[in-house]
Amino acid sequence: MTAALMERTGLDDGRLTTLVHAFYGKIRKDAVLGPIFDERIADWEPHLARMVEFWSSVALMTGRYHGAPVPKHVGLPVDWSHFERWLALFRETAHETCTPEGAAHVIERAERIARSLNIAVTDAAEAAANPHAVPRLG
Repeated sequence: MTAALMERTGLDDGRLTTLVHAFYGKIRKDAVLGPIFDERIADWEPHLARMVEFWSSVALMTGRYHGAPVPKHVGLPVDWSHFERWLALFRETAHETCTPEGAAHVIERAERIARSLNIAVTDAAEAAANPHAVPRLG
């Protein structure tokens, strides 16, 4: 499956590494997102390596990433506007660094990830604000 995805999208480890490094370079310079990341990431090289593994798993089904993104994001001082900014920078970088097919492929996944993380962050904030509320379903 990985080989078929690579052939169809033009994505490989090199291109994903370029995407991740260019994207987080933009994040670090961004007036809105940069400070949020800089407060939490002291050593960028391990983070970038983990993000390459993450995108390899997400985009190419390699299974290289073994982590839990949701707990890392719950509790962050973010709302949907932060995810929208993250997506704008990601889309821009994907179009700059990937083939058209590869960009569409990773952008589709990034959009799903952003929606899921936003729901998790929002639900956690609501639960913290009202610990006796019945959780919403779906």
